[in-house]
Amino acid sequence: MAAQHGGCAVVIGGGLLGLEAAWGLKRRGMSVGLVHLMPTLMERQLDAAAGELLRRDLEARGIAFFTNSQTEEILGVDRAEAVLLADGRRIPADFVVLAIGIRPNIDLARAAGLDVNRGILVGDDMATSDPDIYAVGECIEHNGQVFGLVAPIWDQAKVAGARLAGDEAIYVPPPVFTSLKITGVDVFSAGRLAAADAADEEITLYDEKRGLYKKVILREARVVGSVLYGSVADGPWYVELMRARADVSSIRDQIVFGRAFAEQAAVVPPDDVPTMAATDAGTAAGWWQAA
Repeated sequence: MAAQHGGCAVVIGGGLLGLEAAWGLKRRGMSVGLVHLMPTLMERQLDAAAGELLRRDLEARGIAFFTNSQTEEILGVDRAEAVLLADGRRIPADFVVLAIGIRPNIDLARAAGLDVNRGILVGDDMATSDPDIYAVGECIEHNGQVFGLVAPIWDQAKVAGARLAGDEAIYVPPPVFTSLKITGVDVFSAGRLAAADAADEEITLYDEKRGLYKKVILREARVVGSVLYGSVADGPWYVELMRARADVSSIRDQIVFGRAFAEQAAVVPPDDVPTMAATDAGTAAGWWQAA
């Protein structure tokens, strides 16, 4: 209801939900500014290049961004009037939305003497540091990761249930993929966002002018991550390759161009298939468009 009166809105948090909230308010006719603590939007789902393309596209739609910015205070007595940043800047605000993610509530676990960090620490069997206590969901931390989506939590519950029934199930986090629900802004990511070490390979295709970006991360000839911006149709294929742990060495030089191009390459004699090493950026962009 508050958004129907127009005015200025400030969204605090530049993650998935914060961006969708900002766009929703903008569509309702509000002037929108978004404050984000990190330098890159959606830094948990996008790398810096894709994050910058996203910022550029949303700025063109009229959203103002204040990245690398710490919120100091929401000013106003009976109602919001402005958001004060740590560097002294004031952003007018009739309406403030907080979209700053989740923080596991671990007070009960800590009081019970369980091992905790950001969340309640669990192993692959979903057991805590007390082998008689299991935990699943947004309160846990597994191998350094906390969870804010329902899909992995269902899998955790299955493992915990199986263990309680006496089966030897283990939890292996599936590739989690992300897409942004803003019409005309195509974003997709899954798995790793960047090479973790020298064992990983990053294959990228970047056309800044057209707003197209693709990155595929390989480890031991297997896809372990992808980031797509502007053309996301191949996202499910990359997730499929990750889940299957498929060996993609035979299409390594074509995989960034997408499924259709890579599968065509698989049936063409190797000497006739173009490779990344044999192309320049302009030709690569043309192949991508054709694929």
